[in-house]
Amino acid sequence: MKRFSMLFLVSLMSGAVTIGAYKLFVENGSGNNSVVTLAPSTFSKNVGLGAENVDFVDAASKAVHSVVHVKNVSVRTVSNPIMEFFYGSRGGSQQQEQVGTGSGVIISADGYIVTNNHVIKDATDIEITLNNKKIYKAKLIGTDAKMDIALLKIESDEKLPFSSFADSDQVKVGEWVLAVGNPYNLTSTVTAGIVSAKARNLDTKGIQSFIQTDAAVNPGNSGGALVNTRGELIGINTMISSQTGSYVGYSFAVPSNITRKIIEDIMEFCNVQRGILGVEVTELNGTISKDLGVNQTEGVYVKKINKNTGAEKAGLKIGDVIVKLDNQSIASFSELSGYINTKRPNDKIQVTYIRDSKTYVVPVTLVKNDIINTEFKGLQLENISAADKKNFRIDYGVKISEVNNERLKQYEDELKGNIILNIDGAKATDIETVSGLMNNKDENQGVSIQMINKSGQIIRIII
Repeated sequence: MKRFSMLFLVSLMSGAVTIGAYKLFVENGSGNNSVVTLAPSTFSKNVGLGAENVDFVDAASKAVHSVVHVKNVSVRTVSNPIMEFFYGSRGGSQQQEQVGTGSGVIISADGYIVTNNHVIKDATDIEITLNNKKIYKAKLIGTDAKMDIALLKIESDEKLPFSSFADSDQVKVGEWVLAVGNPYNLTSTVTAGIVSAKARNLDTKGIQSFIQTDAAVNPGNSGGALVNTRGELIGINTMISSQTGSYVGYSFAVPSNITRKIIEDIMEFCNVQRGILGVEVTELNGTISKDLGVNQTEGVYVKKINKNTGAEKAGLKIGDVIVKLDNQSIASFSELSGYINTKRPNDKIQVTYIRDSKTYVVPVTLVKNDIINTEFKGLQLENISAADKKNFRIDYGVKISEVNNERLKQYEDELKGNIILNIDGAKATDIETVSGLMNNKDENQGVSIQMINKSGQIIRIII
């Protein structure tokens, strides 16, 4: 009897709890039979939260100590017309010291630092100030002017705080980010924003692929860190979109995957290894797709296949629409070039393309960019063909295929199709040789070029 009474009491209490819960969550609710679901206590990702609900403190505390102030000193020659008049050209020029500043990010405990190429360009002396005010002399290890990345090294007796690289391919539009810089040699400063867009291309040559954010980046912050809410490095802040020189709404960062690949190339090969698919493409949209007669409005349309490349060997054809590289969707040329920029020659990638409304996937081995074409002083160059060798009775040289140098545009008809034989007295044997010559010359340095024009005459110009 006592046992039966206990069971009855437990049943009665359970029923009361059930009815009470129903009254509380349903009848006393909004009256629309809404269901309340509690997220698991282990769920920690911030989704759809405003800035006031996102904790930036931990990310900032990790990032500020790895961001440094970069000071560069360069010397330039300045002419004085009055002094030249009285004392000649030697007396009319004098050397003037210039000081530039920017930011950088420590990426290893032993003192490797990444910054922008334009921050340290032409520097004769580079000085690094850490967030704790310690000062070091830096050595320039290497640069990539096209992607505006430079690698520096300082020597320290202690292990340095550094930023870890995140996978920038996983960055999402709308994700919260922090821009960290050290512009005034005080201490690192932090601003917050979101990722506004990915794969932004601000370069007419189409090789760049930036992360765009609305985190405030002002002069002096170039070379600083763009980090996620875990304090991981997702980009190197490079430039802003502004007509005044000050931040007005958008800033751009080189993605961490591209930055890391450039740094690894510099450390291993002393230069940047660029691979290419071997295709020339056109971005698709509603209008272009209609004109080309294709159904897809996203992806890149193959308009040319370069000879002796992985694309040709894999069977890609003009008219194919590339929509994916490995697991990365491709909707624009900057997305394609951004992904390729993380790869090296001889890397194999899976290319997904559409042909005649059918989808295919083929492996393509990237070839070295220098095999196909290169740019020198605003001149697009390519290797000469067997027909060129026969016509001009030569066995080496590189042909000018395009003229991108604005100052030479007026001579485009005279230059295009000419074959360069020598650059500063060195044989321009092929594209790879010219690329090697380029690496040893400053982009502002003048060069003497010997070439054969389309009439077969040998001419010499200075650029």
